[in-house]
Amino acid sequence: MAEIVQVPIEEELKKSYLDYAMSVIVGRALPDVRDGLKPVQRRILYAMHELRNDWNKPYKKSARIVGDVIGKYHPHGDMAVYDTLVRMAQDFTMRYPLIDGQGNFGSMDGDAPAAMRYTEVRMAKIAHELLRDIEKETVDFMPNYDNTLQEPVVLPSRIPNLLINGAAGIAVGMATNIPPHNLGEVIDALVAMIHNPDITLDELLKHIKGPDFPTGAYIYGIEGIKEAYATGKGLIKLRARAHIEREGNKTAIVITELPYQVNKAKLVEKIAALAQEKKIEGISEVRDESDREGLRVVVELKREKQDFAPVILNQLYKLTPLETTFGIIMLALVNNRPEQLSLRELLGHFLAHRRNVVIRRTLYDLRKAKERAHVVEGLLIALANLDEVIALIKSSKTPAEAKEGLMEKFGLTAIQAQAILDMRLQRLTGLEQEKLKAEYEELKRQIAWFEKILADEKVLLKVIEDELLAIKKEFADERRTEIIPKAQDLAVEDLIAEEEVVVTITHRGYIKRLPANTYRSQRRGGKGKTGVGAGEEDVVTQLYVATTHDYFLCFTNKGKLYWLKVYDIPQAGRTAKGTSLRNLLPLSQDEKIATILPVKEFKEDQFVFFATKKGLVKKTSLSAFSHPRNTGIVAAVVKDGDELMAAGLTDGSKEILLVTRKGQSIRFSEEDVRPMGRTAAGVKGIELTSSDEVVSLEILDPDDEASLLTVTELGYGKRTSLKEYRLQSRGGKGIIAMKLTNKTGKLVGCARVCDDDEIMLASTAGKIIRLRVKDIPVQGRATQGVRLFMMAGGEKIVSLAKLAEKD
Repeated sequence: MAEIVQVPIEEELKKSYLDYAMSVIVGRALPDVRDGLKPVQRRILYAMHELRNDWNKPYKKSARIVGDVIGKYHPHGDMAVYDTLVRMAQDFTMRYPLIDGQGNFGSMDGDAPAAMRYTEVRMAKIAHELLRDIEKETVDFMPNYDNTLQEPVVLPSRIPNLLINGAAGIAVGMATNIPPHNLGEVIDALVAMIHNPDITLDELLKHIKGPDFPTGAYIYGIEGIKEAYATGKGLIKLRARAHIEREGNKTAIVITELPYQVNKAKLVEKIAALAQEKKIEGISEVRDESDREGLRVVVELKREKQDFAPVILNQLYKLTPLETTFGIIMLALVNNRPEQLSLRELLGHFLAHRRNVVIRRTLYDLRKAKERAHVVEGLLIALANLDEVIALIKSSKTPAEAKEGLMEKFGLTAIQAQAILDMRLQRLTGLEQEKLKAEYEELKRQIAWFEKILADEKVLLKVIEDELLAIKKEFADERRTEIIPKAQDLAVEDLIAEEEVVVTITHRGYIKRLPANTYRSQRRGGKGKTGVGAGEEDVVTQLYVATTHDYFLCFTNKGKLYWLKVYDIPQAGRTAKGTSLRNLLPLSQDEKIATILPVKEFKEDQFVFFATKKGLVKKTSLSAFSHPRNTGIVAAVVKDGDELMAAGLTDGSKEILLVTRKGQSIRFSEEDVRPMGRTAAGVKGIELTSSDEVVSLEILDPDDEASLLTVTELGYGKRTSLKEYRLQSRGGKGIIAMKLTNKTGKLVGCARVCDDDEIMLASTAGKIIRLRVKDIPVQGRATQGVRLFMMAGGEKIVSLAKLAEKD
């Protein structure tokens, strides 16, 4: 009768679960650091090797391989084995496939492979390098599951398979995710480590640039790579390879390489769903045009969104698996214990394995060479004493007597004597005798070489190096995955279409942006369209045209500078008053924005030219304003009783035109003003009469043939050729720019314009009118102009702006 032993359930569960966990960790999920294979992969390759299912021999049915594996070495489900075999044959999964498959082995769309009875396989040529020299006692063998056969504990592996093909597996309480690498780069690193065992990570990175995935694409940033190689764990960002194609009136985003393990069919579905749900606007069609030539997914854009292709591509990166993160965990079995390893440790373990394999192989070859040399020595002795040997054999009654006689007379061993007795008569010919002598000399040379390998560590390492370089010469290929050293996360502007907008600011400091096409062009003398619903005590004071990607350098009347991205300015309707600037910028109580300067990039050879209401001017290098601060900086020192009026961009060779409220103007060379620092106050630009002030700053080319548009507060304006404004010296009283009367009111501002330009005028009542410049007559400097704007009682124009040019 069986004995029943009572055991606490906690202890039994703990013991059983630990046994199960160790079985999964060691026997299923994690690769060995030496050959980079899990047990099922190793058993598949060994079974194919035993079947002589070689790369240069006919294919065999996959079902036959699977049957051999589960029958001899791996007593698990046939699908578990077949799934592994399929993965080892997929060129989009393995960087260097170990199995050459014939038939349907699945696809990047997630299609299942054909059943094992339909597909055929054989070992890939590179897989033989994993098994080479296995018959020379290079590795240990162990009994199979039923103790009827022997299987290798590990493969000799001439290739650094763990790194070049990577590994992925989930064990109990741990997981591994090693990315594939380029064979040539890994071998270069191994050779470098052979020459310098104390090689540093930075030196290794000169050889191994980073992972190299079979599907290509990009790795963005090297910080994650360095962290993973240093610690065994890190994150890298993968991004698809895509470009924009324009053909006729059609524009499309074409994707040609995907991040590793991204399902192409699901990606296409995801893009189509985002387009249908309007989460990405501008996509008209998504097509998968992939064929035998390669991957090609076409995202066709709507005609009106063709200019926004880069933005839509960035949105695809943000919202779809076109950009993914790969978590590297370099966990492998070292002496049957799971360890998280650095790159240097992985390479070191492989070299130690190769060293052990080469030593064991050399010992085997040395033993076999000595055994053969021993036999050949006996044969040579027999040939040297041929007549006596023949006579002795002929006189012997039995083979045993002949053997004893040979051993006694010629001092031979039993092995040598038996070899002489077994020798065929054809070996007695002169040619065969010479062959034996040559073989003996070759054996002596081999023995000396094998002993030299075992005696000299440098020679041993040279053998390992030469074998690695031979592998590189035969199997290495070009890198597929391109590495972008500096990863830049997608900024907000990368996801926002760049388009022209109008930005308005009111007297009380409310700001908003609207699309420039909100306003239709009108003929002069119209009543305008309401653009700002300002309160009774609020009026529009400034109006600017820019694009959503521009930086706005916000200069205040106090001479301070604040930075603002145009897309950060809230968009509002035509009649909305907008958002208070104090919610966007840290303005002080009595501080107002004097001018806003749209800038795309801060170039060294550009300057910002300033003008104050009291006629002071200065210029400062644009690069001095390239470091945004949340609290702002001093852009120009403004004296008491004065205010900063305007600023503009120059290249150091322009001409400056200042216009005052009382209709005076002065034009002088920018070279009259030397570059100054941010905290300088400036020099005199124009001499003003009492109660006059500068209202406009224009930056001109010396040979400018455009016109100057001048506009008064009561709606009068005109164009005057810039040639009528002669060049003067800085600091004078200037010349008349416009004849002012009670009917026209004082000057509001001016703008350099051409016939194709359009302008906007804003009134105290919040109205905006958009005019074509060609509808405004050209008149002399001393004229009062024509009516541009029908003013209501008490209404005045407070600002004008020129629309940005379409180029």
